Amino acid sequence: MREDRLLEQIRYIEDHPDKRGLSDPARVVASILSHLRKILNTRQGSALIAEDYGVPDFTDLASNFGLDAIPDIERSINQTILKYEPRLNNVKVVYVPQASDVLSVPFKLEAEIRLEDRVVPVVFETVLEADGRINIKE
Repeated sequence: MREDRLLEQIRYIEDHPDKRGLSDPARVVASILSHLRKILNTRQGSALIAEDYGVPDFTDLASNFGLDAIPDIERSINQTILKYEPRLNNVKVVYVPQASDVLSVPFKLEAEIRLEDRVVPVVFETVLEADGRINIKE
């Protein structure tokens, strides 16, 4: 449970007082996914929490997309996750070329979650859409 964000912990304890202190890997992954969606769809400079919270505006990169932009996008996503999602370790963001959809830029996000006495590897499908939004799912 301590792997959840604070407000999620409070809500969960209110709804399930008998499960206080137990870690459920599925809940942790769901919590991380929810937080990643927020972080990766926030543009830097638009959040009061910190000037660099979120990712740069990728719409210019997406409209003029070339393979030379991919390392910058990978690096931006990776650095943002490392800084603002501390529950993930050994984060690696890698471009996954696909010929089927030329309007989106797919990435594979690999990481590890430390749960009490074990490490759980996770892989998320991450797609930068033409409008600059980032979709992420398991």
